[in-house]
Amino acid sequence: MGLLLLIVGTIGWHVGMYGMFTKAGITPWKAFIPFYNTWLIVEKTNIRRYWFWLQLIPIAGQFVTIWITIIFVMHFKKVSVPAHAATIFFPFIYFPYLGFSPKEKWYGGEILKHYHKPASREWIDAGVFAIVAATLIRTFIFEAYVIPTGSMEKTLLINDFLFVNKMSYGARIPQTPISFPFVHNTMPFSQTTPSYIKEVQLPYKRLPAFTEVKRNDVVVFNFPAGDTIINDLDHGSKYPYYDVLRIEYKGNREALMAQNPMLIHPMDKTDNYIKRCIAISGDKLQVKNASLFINDKPASIPPGSQTEYVVTTNGTSLTDEFLKEELGIDTENPNDQVRSNVGMANTLIINMTPQEAEKVKKQPNITSVTPFIVNTVGETFPYDEANYPWTIDNYGPLTVPKKGDVLQVNPQTIAIYRRLIVTYEHNTMDEVNGKYIINGKETTTYTTKYNYYWMMGDNRHRSQDSRFWGFVPETNVVGKASLIWFSWDKGPRWKRLFNGIK
Repeated sequence: MGLLLLIVGTIGWHVGMYGMFTKAGITPWKAFIPFYNTWLIVEKTNIRRYWFWLQLIPIAGQFVTIWITIIFVMHFKKVSVPAHAATIFFPFIYFPYLGFSPKEKWYGGEILKHYHKPASREWIDAGVFAIVAATLIRTFIFEAYVIPTGSMEKTLLINDFLFVNKMSYGARIPQTPISFPFVHNTMPFSQTTPSYIKEVQLPYKRLPAFTEVKRNDVVVFNFPAGDTIINDLDHGSKYPYYDVLRIEYKGNREALMAQNPMLIHPMDKTDNYIKRCIAISGDKLQVKNASLFINDKPASIPPGSQTEYVVTTNGTSLTDEFLKEELGIDTENPNDQVRSNVGMANTLIINMTPQEAEKVKKQPNITSVTPFIVNTVGETFPYDEANYPWTIDNYGPLTVPKKGDVLQVNPQTIAIYRRLIVTYEHNTMDEVNGKYIINGKETTTYTTKYNYYWMMGDNRHRSQDSRFWGFVPETNVVGKASLIWFSWDKGPRWKRLFNGIK
């Protein structure tokens, strides 16, 4: 459908230009020569020639081309807002009308000498320019982002407002180019109404990058498991469709879809997530008793990272003052950070940083502080207990694929690579009698097209991350979290303003 619209639009634009060139006294067949046609428009309308060269700037140049065609249309005595809107949004219809309707003619530059914009038009033009400029900045340079959950605490806190640098890894060309400005995937004042038209889709392309994604970068990316969601406020990305399908419906896709409102997001319109890249393409990762190892070496621990510790006391609890002043725990609502260790007297489970754990150890009423280890099997990617009996605190070893890797495809590995092959790299795959047919050919290997990354939250026991949904393909990477420009918790957190993100 998207390709058909592109073909129709391109043909309509050029056919219309053919007729308009004829009326303007320009050799009409030259309308079909890309770029040369706009050079002739620039010459005919006496636009300064540097505007022609500005068209060659990637992305922004398309808006220059639109402006040049608007000037051309104005020489047909079309100066109204509706006429210019038709030039922008429906040139494949409007240009043939101007070119071949006997009612329309070329007036030349003389017509503009007597034209003066009313004040209202000046405001409209200024508003359009502001929207276009802001959209370009948001799409290709940087975007504001607010932290919605505690998965990165205490590196990043809920209601930290960030700038995300999209140039660091190379800004993506929008896959879904037609959407409501300044919002991501839902309309303003709605959390369930899509803000985009997905019938027009562009292939994945990325502008040149300043740097590659590095290990320990804090990265914003499109949630890989957010392509299909249950479209209500209780689910979405908070309780992913694939988890509901596996846990509640035991894989019965038809029953789930029949009983719930569903929405299929294009890749670039899945919810934005923010995590730390703990492993890049080619890295081997493993978690042993809550300690992370990369390439068989202990990984660096971010200063603000948190995990749960079992704290044993002599029967005397930690004071509210200590919890608040030393551990930063809201004593009016401590449930998310402090809980009882069921079945064990005089013990608490406290979510805190390694530095805070050292402070707790030094308290006179504390007898021990040890990491709390979760050993529940069956809750982690790839959800294949027979081959991968992993838990969130004892996970792997697992190697992150890189572009060009030759993956072994067999019953032992397919759970890990199925989604990569089918969803992220857009292949067909069938399983017949234990054999795998990819794009119509039986095979035991698959060569990857993209680089992949492993993302984890710094708040290790409060993070929905790659341990639950696997690899993040390079196609989903949005940008690098660079700066906290504002922060709020019952008032501004002044000490966090304009802090860099490490």
